[in-house]
Amino acid sequence: MTSIFARALGADFERLHPCIQARFGFDSSAGHGSVGRGHMEEIWRGGPWTAPFLALGARRTIMFPDTGRDVPFTIENHAFVDDFGRETISMIRTFDLPGRRRRFDAWMVFSEQRGRIVDYLGSREELAVDLDVSVAPNGGIRLVSGGQRLYLGPLGIAVPLAVSGVADVVEWFDEAIGRYRITVDVRNRRFGRLFGYRGTFDAAWPVVTDGRVPSHVLPIRQERRD
Repeated sequence: MTSIFARALGADFERLHPCIQARFGFDSSAGHGSVGRGHMEEIWRGGPWTAPFLALGARRTIMFPDTGRDVPFTIENHAFVDDFGRETISMIRTFDLPGRRRRFDAWMVFSEQRGRIVDYLGSREELAVDLDVSVAPNGGIRLVSGGQRLYLGPLGIAVPLAVSGVADVVEWFDEAIGRYRITVDVRNRRFGRLFGYRGTFDAAWPVVTDGRVPSHVLPIRQERRD
């Protein structure tokens, strides 16, 4: 098999820093996952008007209204084949804020129909987001969100970008400190900053036996439509 990120980038995958290739180059046959542990130097959100919107997302593990500095952070990436036979990568982000733990969950597949990665956000995979994947100048990987679709039961609703956020995610390896860095910036094209964070982490490679990834990195339900 080939990782979904290698498929999305093609020959450009080789331009990624080797440590980024390791984080994004494995698939369900690899026999391991990738778990990053570190600290978010800052977690931020937009003005007070964003809090109700983010609180609603938190109910589905899609962003959250809390802010903080030096917040312990874990990101769990595991590859598995979903119920529809698609190679899937989990991105389970856990933030240990003072007095509260928050999660921001996503699962990514390569869509044959769309010819790109689709990112399913939230514990029930109800929000599907197209991703543009590219190599950053520093050898990192950049993920920028595009079209979005909300799947509620049999309904499929296109979400206009005017009322949604555009996410810009960059992960790279900082040779100076020997750690991974990540920045996430979510903005609305009209109203500005919505949510984001930046920080550093180290990566480990837990063994996965017979494709059995930890149950807590699986979605509550899986969405077939992309």
